[in-house]
Amino acid sequence: MKRFAVFAAMAAWALAGHAQPGPDYPDLPPQAMVKAALFNHPDVQAAQSGVRAGDAVRRRLQAGVYETSLRVGGQQRSVKEDDNRRFGEWDVALERPLRLPAKAAIDQRLGDAEVGRMHTLLGDALHETERALLKSWFAWSRDSAAARQWREQAGLLREQLAIVEKRVRAGDAPRLEAGLAEAALAGAESGRYQADLKAQLAANELTQRFVGIALPAQLPVAQPQRLEEGVQFWREAILKNSHELAVARHEAQLAKMHGERANAETTPDPALGLRAASERGGAEKIVGLSLIIPFSGPARAARSEEMQALASAADRREAAALRKIALEADNAYAGAQAAYQGWQSAQTAAEKMRANADLMARAYALGEMPLAEVLSARRLALESALTATLARLDAAESCYRLLLDSHRLWALDDDGHED
Repeated sequence: MKRFAVFAAMAAWALAGHAQPGPDYPDLPPQAMVKAALFNHPDVQAAQSGVRAGDAVRRRLQAGVYETSLRVGGQQRSVKEDDNRRFGEWDVALERPLRLPAKAAIDQRLGDAEVGRMHTLLGDALHETERALLKSWFAWSRDSAAARQWREQAGLLREQLAIVEKRVRAGDAPRLEAGLAEAALAGAESGRYQADLKAQLAANELTQRFVGIALPAQLPVAQPQRLEEGVQFWREAILKNSHELAVARHEAQLAKMHGERANAETTPDPALGLRAASERGGAEKIVGLSLIIPFSGPARAARSEEMQALASAADRREAAALRKIALEADNAYAGAQAAYQGWQSAQTAAEKMRANADLMARAYALGEMPLAEVLSARRLALESALTATLARLDAAESCYRLLLDSHRLWALDDDGHED
């Protein structure tokens, strides 16, 4: 199998730890196509709507829930000392609670933090969609590679059948061997049909889940590269760029702010009012100011304690997310290393099995090898080739997963915009 220079350049760039993403990769869809498919995905579009909602939350918090109230009253006054005369009276008042400056400052920070959280959730939705796309792409690649291997196997067995029939016609082989060769070919054709079906189903899932991804006519092939950087390098890179961890940190930050806000709420906001009234049929005019100061009760204190407890829980969830992602990063690195070693061993075995099967086929053509052993060697060679192909794709996917989680694969930044 040929080594692709572009893939080698990509690997060299990735291992150098550059911040900017590399070029298009030979065994992945082009970045422009990926970007279009990602931003057309419903999960990403839903997260974009969340960003707009976060901006509305910020504006709501900045404005506050403090609204001006209009109070209007009317009454009749009856005075016995004045021959039971009746006087029409009315009063009107405008009242508005006044948000204390400390609360306004907290609300401002809460609004900004909410917008940041929504942007992080957009980045997380984008990243999870990228993961799903990468997984679906390699699922299709595996099934397509298996179908190709079965087609090659059917072609080899078809050639083998032609040799057997030639020897049977020449009287150098019994007719029974032609039946064996035909049965082997029929089995390979059956395997090819099943593999083609699986490949078609995988292609349907990929192209329908990610609209805009066009599948190439020929399955691209590139050899994985060894990871030269150690586990510490990849762990730090993944932790630095983890959206899941960033979301947990935003949640903890917001929980602390809500705790501060609930604590500030133990000091109630005063309300200021402007009042005008007319009494005794307009004989008396009244204009005045009112100041309403609520008294804090046990409910406000309990609310503060509740939010403080929730903030502590959010801190623990952040710590748990940190441990989880660090463990996943270490496991992903170990998996990539093992996949690379497994692919090398499987590739060596497949090459030897293929050479042995070809040698035995030539020996059969010369009448030096029984057909049953040739067919058995072909079957073993196919199994080894399939194993090596799947191992190569596993190694490539593991490497790309590391690049993706460390934000070194596709040119999209944390906010879901092009870098």
